[in-house]
Amino acid sequence: MSTKKKGGTNNMFPRTPGDVLKLVKEKNIEIIDFRFLDFLGTWQHFSAPPHELDEETFEEGLGFDGSSIRGWQSIHTSDMIVIPDPTTARIDPFCEVPTLAIICDVVDPITREPYSKDPRNIAKKAVAHMKNTGIADTAYFGPELEFFIFDDIRYDQTANSGFYFIDSIEGIWNSGRDERPNLGYKPRHKEGYFPVPPTDNYQDIRSEMIRILEGLGIAVEKHHHEVSTAGQAEIDIRFAPLVEMGDIMMWYKYVCRNVARRHNKTVTFMPKPIFGDNGSGMHTHQSLWKNGEPLFAGNGYAGLSDIAMYYIGGILKHAPALCAFVAPTTNSYKRLVPGYEAPVNLAYSARNRSAAIRIPMYSPSPKSKRIEVRFPDPSCNGYMAFAAMLMAGLDGIENRIDPGEPLDKDIYSLGPEELAGIPSVPGSLEEALKALEKDHEFLLKGDVFTEDVIETWINYKMEREVNPIKLRPVPYEFVLYFDV
Repeated sequence: MSTKKKGGTNNMFPRTPGDVLKLVKEKNIEIIDFRFLDFLGTWQHFSAPPHELDEETFEEGLGFDGSSIRGWQSIHTSDMIVIPDPTTARIDPFCEVPTLAIICDVVDPITREPYSKDPRNIAKKAVAHMKNTGIADTAYFGPELEFFIFDDIRYDQTANSGFYFIDSIEGIWNSGRDERPNLGYKPRHKEGYFPVPPTDNYQDIRSEMIRILEGLGIAVEKHHHEVSTAGQAEIDIRFAPLVEMGDIMMWYKYVCRNVARRHNKTVTFMPKPIFGDNGSGMHTHQSLWKNGEPLFAGNGYAGLSDIAMYYIGGILKHAPALCAFVAPTTNSYKRLVPGYEAPVNLAYSARNRSAAIRIPMYSPSPKSKRIEVRFPDPSCNGYMAFAAMLMAGLDGIENRIDPGEPLDKDIYSLGPEELAGIPSVPGSLEEALKALEKDHEFLLKGDVFTEDVIETWINYKMEREVNPIKLRPVPYEFVLYFDV
């Protein structure tokens, strides 16, 4: 969250419906692609010719079947409407036919009210609630998404078999494979951080990704190989306001996946695809501002203000419930284990990457003062994850929640007695969902998250993810138990 230039998108893109229609004509656009987010965080879309878009479309919207979207409407109330947001219009960099993509909000066709289960609406309501409290007028978020670039991925699960197979030219497990010739240069486990090419096999692919992101108006700070073998990567994007960052995160995933496909490779944001090496996290930088001034800078610990400390207190208090949104898959909890830089212990510290919350100390500027929440991962729905963290932080400020003393030591090196007093994140998605069920009043303030949203999220995750995983044997169980 540097101050070199403003975060997020720039001013080279449409701001009004008129701007969009002008762009369609100037660029000879042949397809308008309307995009919105399903409940879990995947982009959905449908396309139409340009004559179906006019100024009224930005007010009246277009209809679609909401019963076919995960976690949404039942079939007898399936009609829904998307309202295009003109400020989000971007020319799609991957479509052969000239295509303009527009992110949409979802509304009820009868009441014309924003749909309670639309993640973008939840994010907007979180920002509105923040402003209504008078605490701040802007919440900046800067997530660091990690991901893997693989050459091959195969998986299946049937009644009598189950397997997955991942491969990568960079995978250390291929050091002895006959590649005719095998040239080596395969990062060892946990030694993939920052090597230059040829060990870093994906420099040009990541550079292509950031060139396209920048072309979309998304400011990129840097890219690099990450710690794990087999093509783990990170592209850091500059901070932006909460809703805008939700939009950016969707473009980020879209660009990474489609660039990889151009090169006959694939990208996954799955938190823990490889056993025995680091998983992919999404360390999320956050700060609050009001009237153009940073609220997290002060004279306290690590240069933080009281507001920042209370914000930390809110995040730590509600962390188990937050995990249901920020680490929302069963696979997330194969990453959240000690020893792989994943902070399972709920503590805060300056510079310490083994703490759940870190206070970066790169710059003395008050404008750079922020906190970094380290237990989220990139499988999350960004709009809902950011909104939930903001609500937890605001609850901490409103109730002056003391985060306790910092822990300025390597938490992983602590003995059992020292660790006994440090709370930890849930050990499974089921535990996180149970924590959310018990602790979600802070999310209901301002009608940001509704009871219906919380109930649907918990039920969907239990019925479609937690319980199905429980029912299926995994390969390693045969190693352990076949001969019992």
